[in-house]
Amino acid sequence: MNTLKTALTLLFVLACLADGDCSAQEGTLLYKSSIGAEGQQQALTLQNSSFMYQPLSPEARARELKKEDIITVLVDYRANVNSEGDAESRKTTSINAVLAEWIGFDGKSIFKGPQSRGDPAIQGSLNSIYRAEGDLSQIDSMTFRIAAKVVDIRPNGNLIIEAHRTIQANDEVWMTSLTGEVSRQSIGPDRVVRSDAITDLRIDKKERGQVRNSYAPGWLGWWWSKHHAI
Repeated sequence: MNTLKTALTLLFVLACLADGDCSAQEGTLLYKSSIGAEGQQQALTLQNSSFMYQPLSPEARARELKKEDIITVLVDYRANVNSEGDAESRKTTSINAVLAEWIGFDGKSIFKGPQSRGDPAIQGSLNSIYRAEGDLSQIDSMTFRIAAKVVDIRPNGNLIIEAHRTIQANDEVWMTSLTGEVSRQSIGPDRVVRSDAITDLRIDKKERGQVRNSYAPGWLGWWWSKHHAI
């Protein structure tokens, strides 16, 4: 057995010397694949060094976003507002008036009229106090996904996006729209962007139907809350 191994080794060495390209065996299969056609060392990449590499299909490759392309916006808006206010105002008004002189008229001329019962006088005071207290606690939350279309591209590469969605179930209608500007770097490889990365963000959400009418204030309640808040 040892004689057979020795013979095979000698044959391998002789074959390498005959070809003039005898080199030591490397501990990796990547070395030969990294040699270019001109014998120059190439940078190792997944494409030229892995026998398991498979190129992506054209549909799966990331491509540059253009007008009319579709992206997904994740809206997660939460706000918590607490406000307290106190106001107090005091006002005191005093009046003290005396009619010391008056006039008389006999049909021909105007003359100084005497006050036989004394000078008429008026005296009074008015005290008013205004006090108001107000508390406001408001919690808003809005979470949804919506598909937006690229409607314009800024000179700096930012994208102007716009989204509209209307859902109608019998008499109930939900309308949602969104506009804003977002940079390309904020959009993920799966074309998803969060709402907090969008500048000049505007979200408009409206409802119509019996559900909305059940909790919406009437016109009298709306007018009273607007003009008589205190």
